Amino acid sequence: MVTFYRRLPKFDYVKPKSLDEALDQLASNKNGTVKIYAGGTDVIPKLKSRLINTPEVLVDLKGIPDLEYIDYDEKNGLRIGALATIFSVAHSPLVLENFPILAQAANSIASTQVQNRGTITGNICNAVPSADSAPALLCLEADLVCVSKKGERKIPIEDFFTGPNENALNPDELVKEIQIPAMPAGSYGVYFKLSPRSKMDLAVVGVGAVVSGDEDSISDARIALGAVAPTPIRCRNAEDILKGGKVDEKRIEETGRSAADASRPIDDHRASAEYRKMMVDVLVKRAIRQAFAN
Repeated sequence: MVTFYRRLPKFDYVKPKSLDEALDQLASNKNGTVKIYAGGTDVIPKLKSRLINTPEVLVDLKGIPDLEYIDYDEKNGLRIGALATIFSVAHSPLVLENFPILAQAANSIASTQVQNRGTITGNICNAVPSADSAPALLCLEADLVCVSKKGERKIPIEDFFTGPNENALNPDELVKEIQIPAMPAGSYGVYFKLSPRSKMDLAVVGVGAVVSGDEDSISDARIALGAVAPTPIRCRNAEDILKGGKVDEKRIEETGRSAADASRPIDDHRASAEYRKMMVDVLVKRAIRQAFAN
């Protein structure tokens, strides 16, 4: 079947050269009259297909060069600028060495072409339940630095997703930076994505897990899921099963079941709710085993 996209609707296009100019545009945003984008891999197809309301002004952030960075030090952790591409995060030596779970998640997003255009920040701001970067960032307990003309604030990523395609940003705000604290020594993380064609399709189930300690004593555990609830979620009860104890098959089995119980999937054209729950159980157990195999 051939799909014919419509032409883009009419709107004013602005490409600011500084963050202040972009915030000036957002300051007048009411009911979506102003919309920002970075890579455009999500917003442009939706505008063509009339899946979102047409803004009066579309603001392209790509002209702001000082927002494209990936920095790391042990004291401040990882800082990812709003315009850092998915590809650059997936292949950054700083991310690969210190946060491999995030590199795995970024590398599982769409095609190489999309990765070179789209941004990790955009992947989060779209707030789709199946966003691949979300479970990894939840496990890493990232903060989002949000700015407007009124000032700056931090939002923990766990509080950022408010519903399907909805986030906690005010109309006049944008995400300037993602901040991730350094991982404790002896921490291991992994991200698994289940989808028909791996990178090219949306996740049917996404599972992130970070564990700290060793097989004799787990000091910390973080488990997050994507595509199985209205928003990406942390599995606190499943984490508590692992913490403070020795890793054995019984505990791993209990953790998988608890994570599956925490999920709230739906039936859709990609998978049934029952199948998604089963695969949460399977992938959480697999993630824990692989984390300790590293």
